[in-house]
Amino acid sequence: MNMAKVVYWSQTGNTQTMAEAVAKGITAAGGSAECVAVSDITPQDLAGEAVFALGCPAMGAEVLEESEMEPFVEELEKSVSGKKIGLFGSYGWGDGQWMRDWEERMKAAGAEIVGGEGVICMEAPDDEAIAACEKLGSQLI
Repeated sequence: MNMAKVVYWSQTGNTQTMAEAVAKGITAAGGSAECVAVSDITPQDLAGEAVFALGCPAMGAEVLEESEMEPFVEELEKSVSGKKIGLFGSYGWGDGQWMRDWEERMKAAGAEIVGGEGVICMEAPDDEAIAACEKLGSQLI
């Protein structure tokens, strides 16, 4: 059985809800999933993983959360070459530039972005966003 970690940072619970939907998609596709808050894992914990998902909302001027997620992603970039990564997150303003920037960073580091782009939604995920997250999870397996 394929196992995939779903690592996320969430302040309001929106991105956590998305992470849980990604995990549900993984299990529905026959895999096993582990949702992990970014504060409970290190980039080295993902070093041996070929497939995983990362979730973070847009913060500030459409950037990743700066105290935990950004340092995690910065360190992780060194070991993502050849890995299959799903990206997701919510936002409350802007147009999703933080996700486009994140996708570009991961691609430049050699990762394959599942579905070609991250899954985003404005504010709390609605049924459509939950379905997109579940689909993302199923594509990881």
